[in-house]
Parts: sequence; structure tokens; C-alpha cells
Amino acid sequence: MADAVLAPQRTVRAAPDRHRRGAARWLVLAAVALVAVLTLVPFAIMVLNAFKSPSDYSNGGPLSWPSGLYTDGLVNYWRTSQYPLKLWNSVVISGSVAVAAVVVSLLNAYAIGIGRVRGRMSIVALFLLANMLPQETIVYPLYYAAKQLGLYNTRLSVIIIFTVVQSAFGTYLLASVLGTFPKALLEAAALDGAGHWKILWRIVFPNVRPTLSVLLIFFFVWTWNEFFIPLVMLVDNSTQTVPLALAALQGDRLMDAPTTNAGALVSLLPAVAFFLVFQRTLTRGVTAGAVK
Repeated sequence: MADAVLAPQRTVRAAPDRHRRGAARWLVLAAVALVAVLTLVPFAIMVLNAFKSPSDYSNGGPLSWPSGLYTDGLVNYWRTSQYPLKLWNSVVISGSVAVAAVVVSLLNAYAIGIGRVRGRMSIVALFLLANMLPQETIVYPLYYAAKQLGLYNTRLSVIIIFTVVQSAFGTYLLASVLGTFPKALLEAAALDGAGHWKILWRIVFPNVRPTLSVLLIFFFVWTWNEFFIPLVMLVDNSTQTVPLALAALQGDRLMDAPTTNAGALVSLLPAVAFFLVFQRTLTRGVTAGAVK
């Protein structure tokens, strides 16, 4: 009897809690949707002005609806900026940096996190400090070194610089991950006669592959968006990247707003496409890291 009396009471108490939790979820979902809409507003304005004629922009402003589909801005940007060449340079530089920085980060983190080199904490702190340095403080030594080595105004100079810069962050992150790697697994592999290289590529690499895929995507996007160091190191049209081509549209006294918006749209599309292609890989990598 006592159980029969108490059971309805427990059911009645749980119902308001579920209702409140459901209402809270809807509020969170509404807030996330609102933030997403606010985030997309600047992109919508950019697309609107990319297909607007200069006269429509001058008469109605950036928020007015265009009177017709204007594509001369896209054509002008494509021709004047030599966009295919700039796109190729950005792909080569960003892709090379992403792959090289991931490899360097893995090798460094393996030596620090699993190899247990002397002064491990000092080395990790040094990598963290190097990652925090602003680019303005290192641009002159990099410029002078590139001049002395004959690498100035070459894509290789930018690839080397950003490989080191990005691998500083990658080493700091992976060293923390590999510092907690199961020792029993490493000891079992060593007892089976596996050397350092075999342990790295047969045991460590498959386990940290989701984290490496996340770093690869981040390194590509971060390098794609870099502006200051490529502006200093790359002075010819044959070596410049997409962000530099977009900056060249802005003059001292006059700016063609439709062409600038069209250039921004065209420059943004490759990075967005890259992110959409590897979105599932990024999600799997983040989820795998959270589960571990």
C-alpha cells in the first residue's frame, strides 16, 4: 500500500521538472538560432552588394535592393587581381603549411610527451611563449633572414615561417595529449621489439589521428587568412595570396564597393568549401578528443 501511494507522488513531481527542462532547451535553441542569424547578416550584406551596380550602391546605400543583377564587379576582380594565380598560391602555401606543421608537431610532441626529454616543461612553456608572440615583433628578423638566404619573395619563405608558427601551437597541444598516453601500451610494444619509429607510426599515430585531422583543418584555414607576413614577404603578383589581392582593391581616395564585395565573396568561397568538405572530419576529431 505504501508503495502504491508513493508511486503517483513521484510521477507528479517529475512532470514539472521535465517540462522545465524542455522549456530551457527551447530557449537555448532559440538563442543559438538568433546568434546564427546575426552572424550571417554581414555575409548576406556582402552577397547583396557583390551583385549591385555602383549607381545602385551610391543611390540606395549598402542595405538597398539592387535594381538588376550586376556581375561586372566579379569580372573586374577576376581579371585585375589575377585571381586564379592568387588562388593557386594560397592553396599551395596553406596546404603545404598544414601538412608540414602537423608532421612537425607530431614529431616534437612525441619526443616531449612520450620520449620524456630533459626540461620537458620548459620546452613546452617555450613553445607556448613562441605561439603568443605577435607577428610584428618577429617580422623584421624574418625579413632579414629571408633576404640573406635568398628566399625573399618566394612561397617557400612563407611556408617555412608558418610551418614553424603553426607547429608551435600544435606541439603545445599534442605534447599535453601524448603526456597522458597509456604507458602499458608503449611498454607492450617495446617488449615486442618495436622501435621508436614503429611505435610512433603504428601505435601513437592511429590513436591521435582525430586530433591531427582537427589541427590540419585549423592550420589550413589560419594560414589561408594570414595577411601581415605575406604582405611583407611577397611583393610580386606571381607569389601573392588571395588576401593580398583583396587588399589591393582598396585605394587611398576611392574604393569600388561592389567590386570589393565581389572580391570578398570570391575569396571567401574556397575556405568555406574546404570547411564544408572536412566538416565531418572536424566533428569526428573533436568528438573523439572529448570521449578520450
